[in-house]
Amino acid sequence: MSPGETPRINHPHEVFSAEKAGHLDTRLRWVLYRPDRLAERYVKPGDRVLDFGCGPGFFAREFAKRVGEGGQVFSVDIQEEMLATLRGKLEPEGLLPRIRTHQCKPDFINLPPDLHGTFDVAFTIFVVHEVPDPAKLFREITLLLKPGGTLFYTEPPFIVSGKEFRDNLALAEEAGFLQVERSFFFVNRAVVLRRG
Repeated sequence: MSPGETPRINHPHEVFSAEKAGHLDTRLRWVLYRPDRLAERYVKPGDRVLDFGCGPGFFAREFAKRVGEGGQVFSVDIQEEMLATLRGKLEPEGLLPRIRTHQCKPDFINLPPDLHGTFDVAFTIFVVHEVPDPAKLFREITLLLKPGGTLFYTEPPFIVSGKEFRDNLALAEEAGFLQVERSFFFVNRAVVLRRG
């Protein structure tokens, strides 16, 4: 590397481009993944929710409906274009007051320390494989969640191998999470964890 050159972060997988955001918010995906049911199962009115890797807001919409006026959803993504799409869609629906958007760094969520220990539930849906350091990500989420807080982690099997999923799950457990439930989210591997 030459002097002054920025070191390049090697992603295990490509980050899904904001140019393809329309593929992430379709009627077919809604039928397959039922974000309303996911929200009903893991989000309570008044909750503070972390939606890490939120993309164009496919799940954030239902999380925001579920938390009600007393709750808040922090929609976090590395791409400002994704966050702008989310804001553009949810503002006309009146849901934007319940959502805070935050552009993270490639290797750091970077929410302020006064938010540590304040989140009830976190979602990492089809995104951990794009993060350069999953161990660091899980440690950050541990800091953000309240003791006993829930983490929903899922990955698509056609992108993430069973071994990679198990390795990342081990990193989450090392970060202080306890496995509560293992299942499938449609055809995707999924696990529910609790902060110890």
